[in-house]
This record gives sequence, structure tokens and C-alpha cells, in this order.
Amino acid sequence: MELIKGIRYNLRGLVMGLTTPKLLFLGMLRLVVVVILTVLCSALVIVWHEAILNILWKMPESGWLVFIWKGVSLILSIFLAAISGLFSYLLAQVLFAVFVMDYMSRITEKMVLGQGNGSSEYTLSYFRLFIYLVRQEIPRAIIPVLLMLFIMGLGFLTPLGPVVALISSVTAAAFLAWDNTDLVPARRMLTFSQRFGFFKKDILFHIGFGLCFLIPWVNILFLSFAPVGATLYFLDKEPT
Repeated sequence: MELIKGIRYNLRGLVMGLTTPKLLFLGMLRLVVVVILTVLCSALVIVWHEAILNILWKMPESGWLVFIWKGVSLILSIFLAAISGLFSYLLAQVLFAVFVMDYMSRITEKMVLGQGNGSSEYTLSYFRLFIYLVRQEIPRAIIPVLLMLFIMGLGFLTPLGPVVALISSVTAAAFLAWDNTDLVPARRMLTFSQRFGFFKKDILFHIGFGLCFLIPWVNILFLSFAPVGATLYFLDKEPT
């Protein structure tokens, strides 16, 4: 079953990442950068929280409106914390993590195919490589995240909130999985339509692979080493 296969490959990649020194270092480095950016953005949220709230609604002087204002303040805090975490992830992903993910994928590929294999090496300059990787990351990560936020927003406006929340979570998990399984096809310079076709064809696998990202706390570890399992999956599937 493809769902189970997705989970198995994620676990397989995690084990390989934790037992391979180079991959372990890169995975932890990616994790640390995301955490640092999240802390910095959260600190900014704390500093600007009251100013933002006052722009939306100044604190009433007395009465029961004060309790409502405090409730709004709490909701705003949670919302800004979620946005700051999302922004930190996207910023780290575009400016840094995409390089770490690609490097982890290339190390994994060389370990599987042999050190002499050069089919996945770039022939671009560093600047063109940066532009290329960022261009791949925009449709692969940023657009799906925005789509997920849109779906979540619909959930707040309809009585089907729990159902919509489940759909948005599964959608996010599948696209996060594709963000990793697409590393090798992108390195092979395949077109976006071809790569998205792979994603649609193996959607159940991607959902299974991404289910590990929905486990609280542990998901950070799975996300850090996901490129390894995703690369193993594509190499096993790729025709020789």
C-alpha cells in the first residue's frame, strides 16, 4: 500500500540520516537555522504585538469589553506566532535550507549509486545555481503553503472547520513530501509539468510520507532528514 510505503521510506531516511555523520550534521544544521529564525521572529511578534492590537482595537478603559479585548489579544498572539513560524520556515527554506536539502540529497545519491556517479551534479555557476534552486522552491513550497492558509481561512468562515482543518493538514503534508521527492527530478533538469506529474501520480505515497510531519515535536526531526528518504524513494523508482 502506497501510504505505508511512504511512511517506511521516511523512517528509512531518518535512520540513514542519523547514522551517517555528514547527513547528521546537515540535518541538525537545518534544524538549528529554522529554530533560530523562529525565535527571532517570535521575539519581534512579542515586541510588536501590543502595537498591532492597538491599531486593530484600542484597549477599553473598563467594563466587559476588557475581557473581550483580552480574548482578541490572545487570538492575535496565537495567529502572529503561527505566521512567524511559517515565515521563518519559508525564509530558511528559500535562502538556506533548499541548499542543505539538495546537498543531503546528492550525498544520499552518491552513497546509493557510487561516488563516481556524476549524473546529478550541477554545471551551473554559484549565482545561477542560487537562482535555479530558488525558482524551484517557489512553486514547490511557497505556493502550497499559501494554498494551505487559504483552505484554513475557509475553515474559519464555514461550519465545516474540523473537516477543512483535516484537509489542509493532509494537503500540507503531501506538498511537504513533494518538496523533498522533487529534489532529484529538479536536479535532472526535468520540466515543472513532468515533476508535478510525478507528484500527482504518486499522491498516496506523498500523503503517507508526509504523515510523519504531522506528529507534534517529532515532525521537526522528520522534516530535517526528509531529503534522505525522499531521495532513496526516487532512486529506487527511477528506471536504470
